[in-house]
Amino acid sequence: MLFNSLSFLIFFPVCLALYMVLPAKARTFILLAASIFFYMCWNPVYVLLLASSILVTYFCALALPKFEGKTGSRRAVLISGLVINFGILFVFKYFNFFADTVSGFLPGAVRPLDLLLPVGISFYTFQAVGYLIDVYRGDEPERNIFRYALFVSFFPQLVAGPIERSGNLLKQIRELDKRPLMNMDDFKKGAFIMLYGYFMKMVIADRAAILVDTVYDPEHYLEYAGFSVLLAAVLFSVQIYCDFAGYTYIAIGAARMMGFTLRDNFNTPYLATGIRDFWDRWHMSLTGWFRDYLYFPLGGSRKGKTRKYINIMIVFLLSGLWHGAGWHFVFWGLLHGVLRVFEEIASPVWNKFRTLMSDNFFGGRRDEKSYRLLAQVVTFLTVTGCWMIFRAGSTRQAVHLIRNMFGGLGLWQLTDGSLFTLGLDAKEMNVLIIGIFIMILIDRLINKKVDVPAFFAERSEIVQGAVLLAGILFIVIFGIYGKQYDATAFIYFQF
Repeated sequence: MLFNSLSFLIFFPVCLALYMVLPAKARTFILLAASIFFYMCWNPVYVLLLASSILVTYFCALALPKFEGKTGSRRAVLISGLVINFGILFVFKYFNFFADTVSGFLPGAVRPLDLLLPVGISFYTFQAVGYLIDVYRGDEPERNIFRYALFVSFFPQLVAGPIERSGNLLKQIRELDKRPLMNMDDFKKGAFIMLYGYFMKMVIADRAAILVDTVYDPEHYLEYAGFSVLLAAVLFSVQIYCDFAGYTYIAIGAARMMGFTLRDNFNTPYLATGIRDFWDRWHMSLTGWFRDYLYFPLGGSRKGKTRKYINIMIVFLLSGLWHGAGWHFVFWGLLHGVLRVFEEIASPVWNKFRTLMSDNFFGGRRDEKSYRLLAQVVTFLTVTGCWMIFRAGSTRQAVHLIRNMFGGLGLWQLTDGSLFTLGLDAKEMNVLIIGIFIMILIDRLINKKVDVPAFFAERSEIVQGAVLLAGILFIVIFGIYGKQYDATAFIYFQF
């Protein structure tokens, strides 16, 4: 059930109504039933995998306090839970990649499995595993299985995050029957956040996808070069951000309307001034998961610089694999790791250079605004280049597109109308530009710590109604457009 589908626009109001009219003690069961139904709409059989992850981590977490003081037994329980969960993830997501890789050296040695990737499996696996590790580290386990099952399967964030922690979402679920029926302020903020999410997805991401898919078409990508490839690369950066952040905002907004506060997952990532800053702003729940459950246990930065750089590379290697079972995802992750390490090594030299330039040419003054703008542009272009590897269907395709982009740049492409033959005519391109401009404006407000939903909720009811109506009309008119429109799945569903 896609967020941008008619079925969800029927499902969510019904769920919201039942949540508000039925007794408070029934809220956990209502949301749990709704979440199971939501997931079964994808593939009813795969709800068994979700249930397996829930049951394994639930009982392992309950077993841990019983072995207090017995380090070996506690570790065995933890490892058992991790092996079962990551084992299921490996079979359904990575086994065929493993089989294809082995077959490249030993043809026919390992046969691939005919399995469909369960939607959201990486997200709920990491969420459940994170809970189990937290209990191993000393958190109190949840004894009510229905509460815990809702924590893992809560439908707004089930299939594409944010990856929640028990200290946030599970804590709110435990207090569910004690909270007021409805907070109108939360309801208004949630509605605005959802609307903005739909705007990002349907007006910007899905429109940009038409041009991107045209250039990246596996059968025709060799036909494109120069600015056509460059434009597709830039628009994919826009597409994946608006697609994933759009889903996140819809999820956060839907949860907020029911009184839940989910973790932020994005903080204006394309205003980052470096690779480290980018990952502090992009998919923050995943970045935090790898930091707390992998980077720090590996030693973090406590065991010297060389070990620190190795740890960073391990994290980014596994981050690439988390995103997809393919060598181009591995290379994408490793490339970000290399850039991150290079940035770490080069930052002292760069700071000395900036000081030298400032003292000798600018009277000791640093133009921070100009530097920040330059750093943002360089970071965006660097990330965009990395996204080309991510978006390509293979490493070979990525190499061809990058080579064609630099090998066929010609200014005539900006004036001969060829850019309007990539799926978007001048009118659709103008709508896309307007949408991107609005997105940049809101991102800049967020970057300046402006609480946009709160600002909206504090306006008069007339202003609120006008904004919501205008937003809905804008999405209906400019989001659902033409015969090429399809209720496309969110990109991160496949992870």
